[in-house]
Amino acid sequence: MPGWAPKIEIPRWIQLVGLPVGIVLAWTLAGALRHVLFLFLVAAIVALLLNPLVRGLGRVWIPRGFAVAIVYLAFAAATGMAVLAIATVVVDQTNSASKRVSNYFTKEPGQTAPTGAEEDIDRLQHWLDTHRLERVQIKKQAQRAVDNVGSQDATRWTQRAISWAEGAAVSTIEFLFNLVLVVVISIYMLLDMQRFSRWIDRRFPPPPNGMPLIPRIEHALASYVKGQLLLSLIIGTSAGVGMWLLGSFGLVPGADKYAVLFGSWVALTELIPYLGPWLGAVPAVVYALSIHPFSALWVVALFLFIHQIEGHIVVPNVMGNALRLHPLIVILALLGGGELYGLPGALVALPLAAALRTTWEFFAERGVDLEPWPAGTPVPVIEEELVAPPDGATVNEDAVPPPAAEEEHAPEPPAAAAR
Repeated sequence: MPGWAPKIEIPRWIQLVGLPVGIVLAWTLAGALRHVLFLFLVAAIVALLLNPLVRGLGRVWIPRGFAVAIVYLAFAAATGMAVLAIATVVVDQTNSASKRVSNYFTKEPGQTAPTGAEEDIDRLQHWLDTHRLERVQIKKQAQRAVDNVGSQDATRWTQRAISWAEGAAVSTIEFLFNLVLVVVISIYMLLDMQRFSRWIDRRFPPPPNGMPLIPRIEHALASYVKGQLLLSLIIGTSAGVGMWLLGSFGLVPGADKYAVLFGSWVALTELIPYLGPWLGAVPAVVYALSIHPFSALWVVALFLFIHQIEGHIVVPNVMGNALRLHPLIVILALLGGGELYGLPGALVALPLAAALRTTWEFFAERGVDLEPWPAGTPVPVIEEELVAPPDGATVNEDAVPPPAAEEEHAPEPPAAAAR
């Protein structure tokens, strides 16, 4: 087929010198430019994910620049509306829960009735006394802890909250700056994606009846997105069903009414590796705290169970099938990405693994081989001379005599004997 390149062969001098030196230089350069390379890597993944949408708009005679603008504006509008809606709900529920918790531990001025915490302590002590556990006296210690929560610990927790808010503000500014850089870089990549794809096809033509490299990577990333959506659906449904069961059995009153809302939020936050399951649990725990602290314990237990099932069973199998990777490779990619670059590294670990697998398969089909090294000098074989056995030595008669001996002692043919 015209355009199909011959097999790529790596010369011996590159194998011996170029490859080791190149690996050392690449590792050193990657360590020095770690943050910059990560931003370009994220921008490339975003550009490859959005390129099919831009290409689809181009089929309806929309210029590529306008298509890129439409895709990004639509994505930014959808993200902004979702963040605004979620932030409003979270702030309202947090304020409500904080008031409920404060009323549970503290008394208002002029209040004479015991607080909710004191009533629960009395109930627990009564249960111990009526079940032959009267030696276990926890009322004084529990009352002292409640008083500390209501008075002395308030200042300490307030100072911690202020420190956390300051650190969160700095991190947010850095995140927004990096986000702007990723958007700008990905826009430039999208604008020149067609030119870059043609250059790749000229330099590394696809095999006969095969797909070019860039569309292959886009297909692999699309498979990752489908697998992530399936994962979100499974975990969100599990959380919604769990909250519905807790509400139906009276463990978290009213949770069954908001089960769909809780499940939808969990499905949305599941897009974030590691941190997503914990963020998904926040609204449910806050709601349970607004009802009763013991209800929050049931919700925490539910999400701990879901998190364990997700990390050890659901994620390796679902994402492994979607990306055509072994579950152990999926776990290794997530752990390695988190170890190298924290949460952002874990976020891009799986799509990067999918792109690397596709790239490896593409070049494996082209037959990239190493130039063979020359064969070694053959080792000469030294033949031993036959030596007659000494007098009195036994000879192994089963041994096959040498051909020369057979010719010397062979009987003469009958014709020769007759002559």
